[in-house]
Amino acid sequence: MVRMIKEFIGVGRRKCAISAVRLRKGRGKIDVNGCKFEGYFKSDLQRKMILSPIEQLGLVASYDIIIRTKGGGVEGQMVATRLGIARALVKEDEDRRAPLKASGYLTRDPRKRERKKYGRAGARKRFQFSKR
Repeated sequence: MVRMIKEFIGVGRRKCAISAVRLRKGRGKIDVNGCKFEGYFKSDLQRKMILSPIEQLGLVASYDIIIRTKGGGVEGQMVATRLGIARALVKEDEDRRAPLKASGYLTRDPRKRERKKYGRAGARKRFQFSKR
């Protein structure tokens, strides 16, 4: 007999980073791309920011979190993961939307890198001008 585990999935994005978060009832174990949470996000500030939606609701030790993240840099992955956790929490209980929205955890940051244009050194930078 196979026991089905109830999971709540939330996807977060920031710049080029994408993070898929799976929440399930548990004891607070966190797995990021097959590594320990502390091994992947080394800074204490990063770990605190990622878990801030759960800490605000007081549910830190009641969920096991499985995070799959790729693309971008560590900071972009961090913000994408935080958004994914907040979305997964709302999926489980819609009453959590108001406090998370008020704190700004459900807001997706749409800013992306601007592409390089032809005839230019970068997106907006021009090649050096020579008068003579």
